[in-house]
Amino acid sequence: MRPGVGQGEEVDRAAAGIELGRPAPDFTLRDQFGQDVTLSSYRGTKAVALVFYPYAFSGVCTGELSAIRARLDELLTFDTEVLALSCDPIYALRHFSDTDGLNFPLLSDFWPHGEVAKAYGVFDDVDGCPERSTYVVGRDGVLTWAVHSTKTAARDVDSLVAALHAAADR
Repeated sequence: MRPGVGQGEEVDRAAAGIELGRPAPDFTLRDQFGQDVTLSSYRGTKAVALVFYPYAFSGVCTGELSAIRARLDELLTFDTEVLALSCDPIYALRHFSDTDGLNFPLLSDFWPHGEVAKAYGVFDDVDGCPERSTYVVGRDGVLTWAVHSTKTAARDVDSLVAALHAAADR
């Protein structure tokens, strides 16, 4: 396991994902409300968790994002932000957000399809969706932590909280 990579039911993706310690690829995507969100706008102020998930409304994704919602008080601070990314269109994300009370940004990597997931090396060309992967970007814009899980295994929110706060404290 590479330093900084989270524990859990991890997938060995030597050819996938991007290397830690390098600048995070910047992007601008629309959230569930149609508002542009730009990763670099957090640089210098907040550490950011990028939570890539395959599909809105799928069982594991709904459970994971609900677990994040339940722990938002730990995840979202003056120094931290959580951005969840899928290739679902913004209209589906808005319905997903409203239905499940997901009150944090759900970003649509719908068009060009999967462009951001591809930049992070986590796009599944066969299924047309992101893999279940998480990156933490430090306040300096550098990738500090990552975990890549199978599509059927939920990620550990405790590890995410710890990694996000460690990045904010750097």
